[in-house]
Amino acid sequence: MLLDALQDADMVKGSRWVPGGKVVNWPKSREILSRGGSLWTRMMLGIPLRDATGGFNAFRAATLRGIKFDEIASAGYCFQIDLGWRALKAGYRVVEVPITFVEREYGQSKMSQKIVAEALIRTTWWGVKHRSRQLRGLADKKRRELV
Repeated sequence: MLLDALQDADMVKGSRWVPGGKVVNWPKSREILSRGGSLWTRMMLGIPLRDATGGFNAFRAATLRGIKFDEIASAGYCFQIDLGWRALKAGYRVVEVPITFVEREYGQSKMSQKIVAEALIRTTWWGVKHRSRQLRGLADKKRRELV
């Protein structure tokens, strides 16, 4: 499904939170954290991604080169947000397709408070910068209209 969608997109995110997507065997607390992180990201960055923290992605090679993949310093959830944010800012077409995410039966999640804090701090910082630029642009436009 991801590769099919890549025919008409530059980046495809497998999404748990679009119609048809779901999670299996997750505790409610983990779902709230994931949905909340994506909501926060949408609000701060003004991007349309419903599952900004999801890690099931497909890219065109040119997209990875265009977003300067090798310069990304984020980790954890923030890494996933950074990929989508960079692609959208660069003007690439990013689409989401539904997936079913099944929680692992063995092993341990790498999720930690440090990973959550990094994502919160970075998305807040990026959002403040982004929204400030938007406000400056509106103020400049209004100033030009008054002259």
